[in-house]
Amino acid sequence: MKELEVVAGIVICNDEILCMQRAKAKYDYVSYKYEFPGGKIEPGESPTEALRRELIEELEMEVVVSENNFFMNIKHTYPDFRINLYSYICKVKSKEFKLKEHYSYIWLKKTEIDKLDWLPADGPIVKKLKELKELEVRGL
Repeated sequence: MKELEVVAGIVICNDEILCMQRAKAKYDYVSYKYEFPGGKIEPGESPTEALRRELIEELEMEVVVSENNFFMNIKHTYPDFRINLYSYICKVKSKEFKLKEHYSYIWLKKTEIDKLDWLPADGPIVKKLKELKELEVRGL
């Protein structure tokens, strides 16, 4: 089974979290589900380098992210592949970006994010975010 190293950004602006809706995909079970933006880690890249690159490529969004902003790691097995997902909290000053690869998006307060149909691998991130008293970004 194929195993992927991936990274996701929990992008926060004015106490709202960016929730991206995937477009139609090769596998129906991931099509049109919500996810945190990010993507595959390339050989030789650290997770934070991959996250910065992916957000520029997918959204034309510049973020400052460091290992201090690590949120959690999730290992999840889908029917056709496995992922090892590293997530980081990233704060941005503006909600402006270009929608290039996703079908749709929405900015939501952390109290509202569990109302969306999330990818199973992102579910533990949503659960942990809802349990936080406040959205803190360390080291920036």
